[in-house]
Amino acid sequence: MMRRFVSSLLALLAAISCVRAQLPADAALDALAQRAAADTLAHFRTRGLKPEQLAITLVDLRDPSRPRCGSVGGDVLIYPASVIKLFYLAATHRWMEDGRIADTAEVRRAMRDMIVDSSNDATHYLIDLLTGTTSGPELPDAEIKLWFEKRNAVTNYFAALGYSGVLAHKKPWGDGPYGRESQAIRLFEPRRNMLTTDATARLLTEIATGRCVSVARSAEMMALLTRDPQVQDADPDHQAKFTGPALPPGSRLWSKAGWTSQTRHDAAYIELPGGAKFVLVAFTTGHASEREIIRTAARSVVAGVGPGNPLKP
Repeated sequence: MMRRFVSSLLALLAAISCVRAQLPADAALDALAQRAAADTLAHFRTRGLKPEQLAITLVDLRDPSRPRCGSVGGDVLIYPASVIKLFYLAATHRWMEDGRIADTAEVRRAMRDMIVDSSNDATHYLIDLLTGTTSGPELPDAEIKLWFEKRNAVTNYFAALGYSGVLAHKKPWGDGPYGRESQAIRLFEPRRNMLTTDATARLLTEIATGRCVSVARSAEMMALLTRDPQVQDADPDHQAKFTGPALPPGSRLWSKAGWTSQTRHDAAYIELPGGAKFVLVAFTTGHASEREIIRTAARSVVAGVGPGNPLKP
């Protein structure tokens, strides 16, 4: 009975989702996303995982010219943690392509550290370049308003591309914001960065298919996102370990993870040894210490690759 109820609720959420990502919705992919969510919710039901705490978007990329999308909760705004850095990466390449940012060794170093090491300090530097703002002491009312308008440059860029569900205007912090950063949080809405899994999947799809800024720049972004799904690093929160352990030997993985005390997310492009190619974005809230939630969803998707499955080559 519980499984049927969860499945019905997920089907309702899926029906209103991928449209906002501007990727063609597909009934078979919706069903696969629903099954992955239902399997994950059933597995973690005794630990209190609820449908509203899990969002999944799946994009079939067997034919890169015709990506198809399925999702559950894919249009729900969620605090993205470091997944937002994927959007700052794309914006930096756009600004460089347009000559608004010089393509220097220091910018390249910051992009590498932001994506490969998930450095917040590197991200701060790039946000300053992208928006023409800096952190510092609190500002007078008129100045802080102008400062916040400038800080929305990346959000506005993606909105102009037709994205919805992208609020990218805050620096990620360790100990927390101070000065004009916290001043802006007190004064203006929205107070946090926010993303949807649909919007995240759209951007990762564009990068993976060479359509983000340019073919060459997309390839440079993909190089930074490359992960070893079989990595033996001792860090249990190594970015490759969010989805990687769920993949069979011989799989290839490109990803950007994010996590806080309340959230645990991964945005991944995956190529399986059998030929399936897909984007899988999974956001979770309220269970940040449960490393197996994202992996369980990924295993369900991988297990579904077979006769009659939309991802079967």
